Amino acid sequence: MVREGEEEEEEMMMMVATKPAWLEGLMVETFFSSCGIHETRRKSEKNVFCLLCCLSVCPHCLPSHRSHPLLQVRRYVYHDVVRLSDLEKLIDCSYIQPYTINGAKVIFINQRPQSRAKVSSNVCFTCDRILQEPFHFCSLSCKVDYLGYQGDDLSSILYRIDASNFTFEGLRMDGHDHLGEISTMEDEEDVMVISDESEQGNNSKKKEKIKKKKKKKESNYLPGMVLSSLGSRRKGAPHRAPFS
Repeated sequence: MVREGEEEEEEMMMMVATKPAWLEGLMVETFFSSCGIHETRRKSEKNVFCLLCCLSVCPHCLPSHRSHPLLQVRRYVYHDVVRLSDLEKLIDCSYIQPYTINGAKVIFINQRPQSRAKVSSNVCFTCDRILQEPFHFCSLSCKVDYLGYQGDDLSSILYRIDASNFTFEGLRMDGHDHLGEISTMEDEEDVMVISDESEQGNNSKKKEKIKKKKKKKESNYLPGMVLSSLGSRRKGAPHRAPFS
């Protein structure tokens, strides 16, 4: 009985060992917490992952990693995401459901807790989250964990890191790391799903409904935006002489 337990533990250890260090680090690393080295400075959130050092760093740490391949991590409603265009240069992202947020296709790094149970014919193979056809996984970790449990060799879906694709100069540190933070959307239908082109046409009505919902939620911010706009106009308006 003890022997069986030891064998299961060894098998799990072997599965974990098949993950490259950068992949293991990306899935377990904590992002968007304050950098311990630069915590007294502004914009010190750790939102970049160094693929060589396998750790998260803040913008102030970047000069020390200038020659390393760097992956930018963004956040949507308190969950970490990576642009699909970046992640697919590292690993085969097929069958992972991508989402479109603020015009960018992204992949969730880890699975998210579900607020309520639903019934569907197509769910994530790992965590049972409802998905659209033909996807099988809701996040990167769900796909990696599933393949590991199946005993598949992860090397078949991994690509060699080309440092030229993840340069220091290629990072966008312009305040767009938080995607959709103005929204409090949590439900699956509030996130636009990317599938094939034919499905996009069928979902046009749904997208229009989502846009209306977003406008309604953002309406509370309009007064501030209008005041800001009026203030800028007044500052830039030409000086007029008083009436004589």
